[in-house]
Amino acid sequence: MIRDIVRMGEPVLLQQARPVEVFDSPDWRALVRDMFDTMRSAGGVGLAAPQIGISLQLMVYGFEGSERYPDAPAVPLSVLCNPVITPLSEDIEEDWEGCLSIPGLRGKVPRFAHIHYQGRDAEGRVIEGEAHGFHARVIQHEHDHLIGRLYPSRIRDFDHFGFTDVLFPDRRD
Repeated sequence: MIRDIVRMGEPVLLQQARPVEVFDSPDWRALVRDMFDTMRSAGGVGLAAPQIGISLQLMVYGFEGSERYPDAPAVPLSVLCNPVITPLSEDIEEDWEGCLSIPGLRGKVPRFAHIHYQGRDAEGRVIEGEAHGFHARVIQHEHDHLIGRLYPSRIRDFDHFGFTDVLFPDRRD
């Protein structure tokens, strides 16, 4: 089922999300499926539970190709719950980001280029891994949703923030 995506201004987007504690229920499995369906329907590359109004430390992400990020390499479909993110270098990459909860806008956001992540998968199993580049950017962006932070608060130079149709007239947002 495709869920409604809440937009900037909704209090749930500015709150610390609760940890996921129950991983084995029909409602849980439906929520994870719904989040993937919603992400795909909206043309996103990631989605966090607060974006559909649910205060849980749950994110889904991944894609083969993206109209919104046509130059981005594929990222495997993943579920990450209760994540802990650790930078593996001080290297920062600044690149364009958008957000399904802030439709129509893009900004250049600094993110760590190489991270380690750990948490739990959709079945509650402990998982960990490393991510570089755009993959790392997606995880960090979705993690921000779980701590009540939206990408505009990370922008350093507001000369690089604006409407997608003005900045990128040939792209969809």
